[in-house]
Amino acid sequence: MNRGISGVRSSKRELSTIIKTGLRAAGFCLVLSAAWVAPTHPVMAQQFTLSTINIEGNARVGDAAILTRAGIARGQTLSAGELNAAFQRLIDSGLFETVNFDPQGNTLRITVVEFPTINRISFEGNQRLDDDALAAAINSNERRVFNPAEAERDAGAIADAYANEGRLAAKVTPTIIRRSDNRVDLVFEIFEGDNIEIERISFVGNRAYSDRRLRRVLESKQAGLFRALVRRDTLVADRVEFDKQVLRDFYLSRGYIDFRTNSTNAQLTEERDGYFLVFNVQEGQRFKFGEITVSSDVPGVEAERYQEIAKIRPGVVYSPTLVENDIARMERQALRDGVDFLRVEPRVTRDDRNLALNIEYVLSRGPRVFVERIDIEGNTTTLDQVIRRQFTSVEGDPFNPREIRESAERIRALGYFETAEVNAREGSSPDQVVIDVDVEEAPTGSFSFGASFSNNDGIGFAIRFAEENFLGRGQQLALSVQTAEESRRYGINFVEPAFLGRDLAFGLRLDIAQTDSSFTTYDTDRFLLQPSLTFPVGDNSRLQIRYTAENSEMQARETPANGVVIGNEIAVGEQFSSAIGYEFTYDTRFSGLDPNSGILFQFSQDLAGLGGDSEYLKTTARLAGETKVFGEEITLRASLEGGALAWQGGTNRAVDRFLLDTNIIRGFEPGGIGPRDLSVSNEDPLGGNLYVAARFEAEFPLGLPEEYGITGGIFYDVGNLWDLSDVNTAGGTIVGEGGSFRHVIGFAILWNTPVGPLRFNFTDAIKKEEFDRDQTFELTLSTTF
Repeated sequence: MNRGISGVRSSKRELSTIIKTGLRAAGFCLVLSAAWVAPTHPVMAQQFTLSTINIEGNARVGDAAILTRAGIARGQTLSAGELNAAFQRLIDSGLFETVNFDPQGNTLRITVVEFPTINRISFEGNQRLDDDALAAAINSNERRVFNPAEAERDAGAIADAYANEGRLAAKVTPTIIRRSDNRVDLVFEIFEGDNIEIERISFVGNRAYSDRRLRRVLESKQAGLFRALVRRDTLVADRVEFDKQVLRDFYLSRGYIDFRTNSTNAQLTEERDGYFLVFNVQEGQRFKFGEITVSSDVPGVEAERYQEIAKIRPGVVYSPTLVENDIARMERQALRDGVDFLRVEPRVTRDDRNLALNIEYVLSRGPRVFVERIDIEGNTTTLDQVIRRQFTSVEGDPFNPREIRESAERIRALGYFETAEVNAREGSSPDQVVIDVDVEEAPTGSFSFGASFSNNDGIGFAIRFAEENFLGRGQQLALSVQTAEESRRYGINFVEPAFLGRDLAFGLRLDIAQTDSSFTTYDTDRFLLQPSLTFPVGDNSRLQIRYTAENSEMQARETPANGVVIGNEIAVGEQFSSAIGYEFTYDTRFSGLDPNSGILFQFSQDLAGLGGDSEYLKTTARLAGETKVFGEEITLRASLEGGALAWQGGTNRAVDRFLLDTNIIRGFEPGGIGPRDLSVSNEDPLGGNLYVAARFEAEFPLGLPEEYGITGGIFYDVGNLWDLSDVNTAGGTIVGEGGSFRHVIGFAILWNTPVGPLRFNFTDAIKKEEFDRDQTFELTLSTTF
């Protein structure tokens, strides 16, 4: 903000005086012109032959420029009306405060007073918005002619900018300070006023879903605890219009095809410091899919073949997304069958009696239109090839409007651009189409510094640099440093999403980790290098093939007090493993038939023995599911996972075996369950070769205002860790090798804060072993399955 402007200050009244002076001059000349042309007796209209034109008062605008703008010239014969029009053109030029025409015989004297030039533009009183943001909102510029009307428009633009920030009471007054040489300083005096936020968002007419559930859909938010950090709790007209669209999309995806928003009403509170925003909606009836059929109008294309491709079944809740998915599968199958220009048109028949929608997919031959070229503009950083690979069509391919829409969505989903517009227009001939892609680059790099607390690792700090579009190639690069009281970790992660120009992701992971946790009686030092290739094997499944090189060492503390088992493993020193593995993932959380349900299945194996000191086969599997019930107010989650380690060669150490932490079973310290050596006072946790765990959880609202972001949960965990096969346990007092199931119940408070999601777990191990180490409270980052 600029301060300390000195000089004689003209008030807003002076701007009005300038405008009024010009209007008086215009009025005077119009009256004079009327006198010229008003005859005292019937005669022909008066004509002026201007042999001489004298111009006075101009210092910045030349005589020739004035005559050009007026549209007159010396020696020209003009009528009184034409002379009056010339006068008006000079007034409208915006260059002069006053203009006066004084015709004397064949001589016209033009006297002007020029508007001053703007020496400096400054803003006073602004705190919410900085000078750069305000300067971008106005049209006035330094070293240009000052225009009072434009200054008033700029004041309105600044007020609008504050209105978008929720400061509807903001007032902006443009004032000027006279300087020498016909210059002025233009100052916008700003009174920002108080921030008027949305105090309450409510709905009228909703029966299927509660206000709380619908508020989570909206982009607009109610004012909550973190008003200074949440910028979506102000009333913005464009945002409300967007909210109406997302509400319709929400209901439409859940079968309410007749949903509409009848009106929105924003009312000021009595204190005039907030708004009550009310959406009046009409839900209508919920429809499901009825009969799904396919018919073909294309010779040689059998409808039965494509009927098998349709995955929608009768009785499923209607969603236009599911219809689009079926169409995409059919069109891809047509390309594999060598059928070009196939179009799939869904014809919907409404069955109001059964609340069903019958879908008939009609296969027809579309127009023979080809993609002539794809033009990309606006990408100053991102390479063309990154954008082009989002298109499944290339130059010369048949034009498919649906594929172009999907490509546009993929470009937007990259997150590289502020805006991305994809449009089709006619090319060099009617059967050619040009695809225009117009993008605006957005920042894709981030640098973060944060602090964290964990009751396992203590207070920690993290520094992370991430670039989602490295060198404009669409590559991901992340560098991270995490330090805590009992652990340190340094990592590099690199991903090339289109390796060799295909849907093949190449990843490279490098990790260096050191721990001296109080939950173990030894320190660890690890180095890991893992290149990988990931590719799709189905609509919802991907396969990763990886190689892992890992060097690890268990180190004794300064005052070792380890048992025989851990002592023997420490004595091994560094051990290197070289493993090749794979991981299969099937995920329907975002693409399944039900938008409220989804499953995740992962199965992985790593085989070590390609050189190195260790030979083993490690297998892990995980199945998780989630669904929403009771009007999507309550979220139910369940997961089942397990692992097996079959050791063949080298030394099977605790750092190689499974040591369960709170991410697998809650209510115990890391390494708190499983085999343990009781021969020493610290009772070394030994880990196990086998484990299984199941988690069940329900998350629900606590009745607190939704804008606080606080919900509750109850959970039940059960798990077991056992087996020390191929482990030298001689000399130790080993317990828990045979295993037993532990059962934990608990209550959770989940708080979605602006600095990150926090989770407070209060647990009770209702079944455990005497040697287990449980904990009744833990603070962690909240995660989803």
